[in-house]
Amino acid sequence: MAAAARSFGPEREAEPAKEARVVGSELVDTYTVYIIQVTDGSHEWTVKHRYSDFHDLHEKLVAERKIDKSLLPPKKIIGKNSRSLVEKREKDLEVYLQALLATFPAVAPRVLAHFLHFHFYEINGITAALAEELFEKGEQLLGAGEVFAIRPLQLYAVTEQLQQGKPTCASGDAKTDLGHILDFTCRLKYLKVSGTEGPFGTSNIQEQLLPFDLSIFKSLHQVEISHCDAQRIRGLVASKPTLATMSVRFSATSMKEVLVPEASEFDEWEPAGAALEGTVTAVIPTWQALTALDLSHNSISEIDESVKLIPKIEFLDLSHNGVLVVDNLQHLYNLVHLDLSYNKLSFLEGVHTKLGNIKTLNLAGNLLGSLSGLHKLYSLVNLDLSDNRIEQMEEVRSIGSLPCLEHVALLNNPLSIIPDYRTKVLAQFGERASEVCLDNTVTTEKELDTVEVLKAIQKAKEVKSKLSNPEKKVSEDSRLSAAPCVRPSSSPPTVAPTSASLPQPILSNQGLGSD
Repeated sequence: MAAAARSFGPEREAEPAKEARVVGSELVDTYTVYIIQVTDGSHEWTVKHRYSDFHDLHEKLVAERKIDKSLLPPKKIIGKNSRSLVEKREKDLEVYLQALLATFPAVAPRVLAHFLHFHFYEINGITAALAEELFEKGEQLLGAGEVFAIRPLQLYAVTEQLQQGKPTCASGDAKTDLGHILDFTCRLKYLKVSGTEGPFGTSNIQEQLLPFDLSIFKSLHQVEISHCDAQRIRGLVASKPTLATMSVRFSATSMKEVLVPEASEFDEWEPAGAALEGTVTAVIPTWQALTALDLSHNSISEIDESVKLIPKIEFLDLSHNGVLVVDNLQHLYNLVHLDLSYNKLSFLEGVHTKLGNIKTLNLAGNLLGSLSGLHKLYSLVNLDLSDNRIEQMEEVRSIGSLPCLEHVALLNNPLSIIPDYRTKVLAQFGERASEVCLDNTVTTEKELDTVEVLKAIQKAKEVKSKLSNPEKKVSEDSRLSAAPCVRPSSSPPTVAPTSASLPQPILSNQGLGSD
């Protein structure tokens, strides 16, 4: 059964005694390997050792800690792999291990801790190993400015250790002092936290369910989190003043869990700096330095109002979620790079009112059959519409008049199997056909010649249509000349698109192609 994580909080139960049981053995080549099950509260893991490993452990403990030399069952050469001897030795070795744990109830000697893999699975062992690593390499890692990778289990152990209120160096070895970890985390700029799917190592520990606190990190510029539970992560908001790039994947069920975890405590909240209207129970500071946010591969179903807390975002990745509607993005005035691929979008009406300055838009892998909502995205340069449900060539006309569009992807739509699909799509761009790269393939001169032919045929059809209906044309002309030129009140005045000066999107390699 999966281990339940110990919860945060000031009230803590006394730590249960650790146990080590020899639960079996197996023959490997010519020697027997004993299988040890170690239990620490609700956490369990297995370790395998041959008798010679026990002997080496015992020799070191006798020399370093003066334990009874006769405590370890004796070595036997003749019949050492016989079933009866192995079963007896299993019991004797279990008694030996239990005696050692009883002798060192608080902190196990380093050699015993490593023998039982405490440095992988037990709180004190994990923090001691991490502290020693950072004592030796911390300054070098900080100086190199590289991403530091750490496991959720390690962060959980540090969090638990801090809450226990024990001395920061319980083992007496200065290299394992918790202070080395805290000094390093205060100055670290680039952090990666990666959990595992399923149990970790040989244990029953489900890393993705462990709670941990990130408030020990004071200077983060970039953080990557994957395969954790966003609802169990605390202290990430402490990095609001410095964090510029954040990625949380395979971890969240909503944007609020990541951007405003404290929202559940208040009925009504507004971001700091906003005009307050009505009853507001809390003012939440914004992520004032955050310009790139990756929330892909989660279980997010809506773009909620928490986006108001990320006003400086330029790059937003919400791909591989379950988003149904493009909403609330009008709050992101600096957004130029948006990935909504592989969601559940089925319509785009009015999307231009929420994506005024967008330059790169990825809508691949949705349920789109119409493109009518894209016709006013005048800043759009890159557009991916592959793997949708677009059937009619007329739909492409909605994007054919966009003045800045350079890269378009329409593969794996029903219309992409139409004969002469490429030239018919390019023809929708009129005089700009030569400037458009379709499906990551540069337009050829031959295709451009065909486009000119198609345009000539279309123009001939239009002339013929007018000539074949002269009465209708005269009737329409007389009606139009008689009617006053009044713009309907519901139609906004036509405004020529402006070419705004936009910041370059972070992670530009996410685009559909190069200029």
